[in-house]
Amino acid sequence: MTAIFTVSDMTCGHCEKTVRGALADVLPDAAVSIDLSTHTVTVEGDAATAEEAIREAGYSPERAG
Repeated sequence: MTAIFTVSDMTCGHCEKTVRGALADVLPDAAVSIDLSTHTVTVEGDAATAEEAIREAGYSPERAG
C-alpha cells in the first residue's frame, strides 16, 4: 500500500532526516520518498503506522492520497 502525506511543517533537511528516521524505526523495510520542496512524504507500507510515526516525531501529516 502506498501512503502519501503532506507535511507542511517539514521545512528543512533536518526535518526530512527526522521524518525519514521515524519511518525507518516503525517500517524498516518500507520505501520512503520525501520531496522537501512540496512537503510530500510517500511511504510504501501501512498508512496509519506511518502517520503515527510522523506525528510522534513532532510533525503534522495530512493524508494526500
